[in-house]
Amino acid sequence: MSDLLFSLPLRVYIEDTDAGGIVYYVNYLKFMERARTEWLRTFGYQHYTLAEGNYLFVVQSASVRYVTPARIDDELQVEVQLSKLGRASFVFHQRVLRANELICEADVRVGCIQENSFKPTSMPDDLYEKIKWEMPA
Repeated sequence: MSDLLFSLPLRVYIEDTDAGGIVYYVNYLKFMERARTEWLRTFGYQHYTLAEGNYLFVVQSASVRYVTPARIDDELQVEVQLSKLGRASFVFHQRVLRANELICEADVRVGCIQENSFKPTSMPDDLYEKIKWEMPA
């Protein structure tokens, strides 16, 4: 697993919770998606510009473990750690924390597809090289 860690701070809003003020389980996946999007932005890429070049990133699988609930107004850190880089896919280990307490974690596999056909494809060479350069040997 890469030592390179990206972290995105988030606050829990009422729209993220159920009637009891507890974060609805699927919203953790949304938080993780936001963090991966911001991680990608650190390499100079946005989803819309990749789509213009006929590239999309899609979640192929996610294995999530919920540990303890987050509540309305909590301040969270959503971590992204790249555990595997392929030419057409990434595998990420992600964690959601509140004051260093683990709330949930997931292993997420993301694949690159062609925007016009939805067929698998290699990610842009320059993006692959930038990410590979950042990964420890």
